[in-house]
Amino acid sequence: GSVGNAANSVVFPLTVIALAAATMIGDGCCAFVSIALGGGRKEDAGKSVGNSIVLAVGSSLVLTAVYLIFMEPILTLFGGRVNAETFGFAKEYFFWIALGIPFYIFGQAMNPIIRSDGSPKFAMTATLVGAVANIILDPIFIYVFKWGMMGAAVATVIGQILTAALSVWYLCRKMKAVKIEKNSFKLDGKLIRKFLSLGMTSFLAQVSLVISMAAVQNTCMKYGALDPVFGQEEYAQIPLAVLGIVMKFFQIAISVSIGLAAGCIPVVGYNVGANRKDRAKKLFSYLLISEAIVGGVALLIVECFPLQIANLFGASGESEYYAAFAVKCFRIYLCMMILATVNKGTFIYLQALGKAAVSTVISLAREIIFGVFLPILMPKFMGLDGLLWSFPVADILTFVIAIFFICQTYKELGAGSPNTPPEKERTEAAS
Repeated sequence: GSVGNAANSVVFPLTVIALAAATMIGDGCCAFVSIALGGGRKEDAGKSVGNSIVLAVGSSLVLTAVYLIFMEPILTLFGGRVNAETFGFAKEYFFWIALGIPFYIFGQAMNPIIRSDGSPKFAMTATLVGAVANIILDPIFIYVFKWGMMGAAVATVIGQILTAALSVWYLCRKMKAVKIEKNSFKLDGKLIRKFLSLGMTSFLAQVSLVISMAAVQNTCMKYGALDPVFGQEEYAQIPLAVLGIVMKFFQIAISVSIGLAAGCIPVVGYNVGANRKDRAKKLFSYLLISEAIVGGVALLIVECFPLQIANLFGASGESEYYAAFAVKCFRIYLCMMILATVNKGTFIYLQALGKAAVSTVISLAREIIFGVFLPILMPKFMGLDGLLWSFPVADILTFVIAIFFICQTYKELGAGSPNTPPEKERTEAAS
């Protein structure tokens, strides 16, 4: 129901913080391993994996301790005190989620490392096993065992344990390109700085999202309290719950967008390296069109079936206020989905071209400058509606910046004419 969804919304940013640590370690090590193996430095590759394992375990234990010790102020920071019932649910849910943080960070950090070892299928399988276990156990623990929020959290943690266990099994028995030895676990400061710097972009992307979510959720609580309906204790959690549902749908759509763009990275790199910028340019066009289609389909769904989507998350038994706000929120908050997916695809493509700094700056502008200040500023003039409109306005402003780099990228890749093929290819074509 609305209280459970609100509690989940409060806790979600805290799992993103854990994911930020995992991606910095895992993505950074993955990139370093690829570089080291390409240069024939297998010992450095093994050391980086061993060091990443130590960092993943150590950082996860520290984060778990911080979460358990400072639970109440942390939940308050992310809007947990919207009302007493939501805060109670959030505490119950967060306690169990915090206990699972070590497994979550370890599994997420090892996933890209396993991919870098040449086993992308196993990495995907490990993730899917955890996700499927969570989906199966959720209704059993919540409805059969009547465990409520605890059941949802325990199901999540069991899924994380399975993913982590499969990762451990692979690291111990199946490593192919990288060899891990006892001395691989001895921390090397210079090595750690190298691979963590490679994962910094991933880390900043997740942290900026957390900062944006904190701003949105606190603004939601503040201006929801001024609303004649949501200012009442029994309905206070509704805006936070609905925003959580909307963001979950958004994450699904944007994950498809990221998958499309991420799949282009090796192809772009290969063609640019082979001086076939015409192909890279054509791929960029295909990517932008594909991203627009993904955004368009998502937009069509939220505009036509907003209530049905909300019902998938337990809204069917809620008040009329919940249903009305859910419909309104979906249609306003996500009305610029096409621009959101195109923006995301552009960020990742720029990174594939080696423009990681530019990509990071634009991404941070979206999440920090527009994603924090607009949700704080616009409600001052428009109330709770201002918060809803801040999201599409942020996407429009980001697209204005992105369009400059889109045009610049087309110019660099050929300015409308294909890059001249290598001499060998021209000769073969002539013959």
